[in-house]
Amino acid sequence: MKENFKKAPFSAQVDLSKFSMGDFEKATDDEKRQQDVMGESTTFFKDGMRRLKKNPLAMGSILILILLVLVILFAPLIVPYGYDDIVKGSANLKPFYYSTQELKQIAAGEDVFPHIFGTDSLGRDYFIRVVYGARVSLSVGIIASIIVLIIGMVYGSISGYLGGRVDLIMMRIVDIIYSLPDMLLIILLSVVLRETLINAIKGTVLAKLGVNMISLFIVFGLLYWVSMARLIRGQILTIKQNEYVLAAQCIGTSTARTIRKHILPNCLSVIIITTALQVPSAIFTESYLSFISLGVSAPMPSLGSLANEARAGMQTYPERLLFPALTICLIVLALNLLGDGLRDAFDPKLSR
Repeated sequence: MKENFKKAPFSAQVDLSKFSMGDFEKATDDEKRQQDVMGESTTFFKDGMRRLKKNPLAMGSILILILLVLVILFAPLIVPYGYDDIVKGSANLKPFYYSTQELKQIAAGEDVFPHIFGTDSLGRDYFIRVVYGARVSLSVGIIASIIVLIIGMVYGSISGYLGGRVDLIMMRIVDIIYSLPDMLLIILLSVVLRETLINAIKGTVLAKLGVNMISLFIVFGLLYWVSMARLIRGQILTIKQNEYVLAAQCIGTSTARTIRKHILPNCLSVIIITTALQVPSAIFTESYLSFISLGVSAPMPSLGSLANEARAGMQTYPERLLFPALTICLIVLALNLLGDGLRDAFDPKLSR
């Protein structure tokens, strides 16, 4: 019986005359995408993440952001200085330099942590101030983006789903908000609501941020959600005509559940992309306001306020302007590249 199943020679198994040189050409992009479609079943999110991992710029941006977050979280645990601690006799030190008093301590055998970025005019460690400034900027960007996401998603969903006169009135409100100057509103809120906000946040964690930063969050909640609302409304106007939405309506599904379960999941690409691109925009706005002294209250540092303080000694101590400026550029560039990568990965129109 074993002889009947003896392996035939290679020439008998494969007839090479049936193949041509065209059979060995490289697959086209359309053929590769067809293979992806014919592959194992996957979810929209997993498919988007698979495409994102193939983007070297996006993955490099994620790595840079992870390193920045690790430094922001763990540097204050390692560096023995606080952002407002004044080291006597250590004013205006260059990076990795020590004051006379610190040199004496080192000579006596004491361990003195180096000033990695030097010190400012008051003798405060500049590295830890840049770290806290980056922490403030990233926190503002993330919190502001969450505010924009929540308000814009709710408003755009209601407007697009209900349609008709409700949609008309809600979109006219959006047009009015678009015409309001955001910077002027921040200044007005800082002046008009100063006393009210000071009393409201007194004794809380928000008191460290100051009235100007609270005004910034209020303005983000009042103004910056309109772009998100318009994008989601446009998506919903198209999606709500699909059969599965009509089927949900026919069986008596409530409006809130229909939006939450059947419509918003299909707007996921727009939500992810817009939110990711909103973070660097919010960081840049906060840095700009801090640069013109409308940001966090002293002594809490911000990257913008550090750059503003460094202008006075720019010729003598250029590194004080260089460090916060490079940090802002690195954070904003990494977030923008990540946002572009998310758009390429999750936007179905770009994958066709």
